[in-house]
Amino acid sequence: RALRGGGGTGTSPGERLDAMKLGNLAARVVTTAVLVPLVTLAVAWERPEGVAAIVLVSTLLTLTEYFAITLDDATERRFGSIVGAILAIAVVLVPDVGVAALPTAVLAPAIFYLFRFRELPSVLNRLGTMTFGLVYAGLLLPCVALAKRDGGAHGADWVFLILVIAWFGDTAAYFAGRTLGRHKLYPAISPGKTWAGALGGFVGALLAAILANLWFFPELGWGHGLVVATVGGVLGQLGDLVESMLKRARGVKDSGKLLPGHGGMLDRIDAVLFIAPWVYVYSRFVWR
Repeated sequence: RALRGGGGTGTSPGERLDAMKLGNLAARVVTTAVLVPLVTLAVAWERPEGVAAIVLVSTLLTLTEYFAITLDDATERRFGSIVGAILAIAVVLVPDVGVAALPTAVLAPAIFYLFRFRELPSVLNRLGTMTFGLVYAGLLLPCVALAKRDGGAHGADWVFLILVIAWFGDTAAYFAGRTLGRHKLYPAISPGKTWAGALGGFVGALLAAILANLWFFPELGWGHGLVVATVGGVLGQLGDLVESMLKRARGVKDSGKLLPGHGGMLDRIDAVLFIAPWVYVYSRFVWR
């Protein structure tokens, strides 16, 4: 190649792409191997503080990433992150405060923009972006901590169920899509996702319910497990697509670079954000 004037490394673009994919997979495995034991120990601890701490740190990172993607003004990003963090802390640490969190997520941005609307024609879009972010990035993940805190003797079991539905679904979707994926699922939103990957993710969620019943949460029951996993598996994939929609709308590939192989915090927990509220509500009002 050098004699012909071509230079280069001697590898084709396809080979380089395959090497990048393998490197990304290796990074995902290493990151997961570090984080999973930490999260597992926190969930298994009989006290709720460990899960609460991880949830609050993750929520703050998620808020920061969301507003960095969606809002251009630094003051607006800072205000949204601070208000979101305060709401998340209040929900996690103060029982029964959740009923006030949603109204506050609407009132705070509305009052903020009333005195700082800048260009009036654009204020409605920015107000909607911030309000959605306070709920989406600030109030959904705390449901994981609430499941631990309010779940009594089975608090840890409910948290593990949330996580394994998300993890099994994501992992099964990834490998099914890589090996069997041919037909695109929703190319306008997420070009890499396939119908095979979606089906694999759904099967992974059902396997999570089977694991729960056979191992760490036999009290769940097969009927409840099927319902929780079926809805949770669908919601997890919708959460993934919603995050992809937000990133695609703003022209970014990842929400951040915090987690090697996974992107940002929001990239890692997009499914959990949608699964956690469902499982928490089910644990409180349906399962007995």
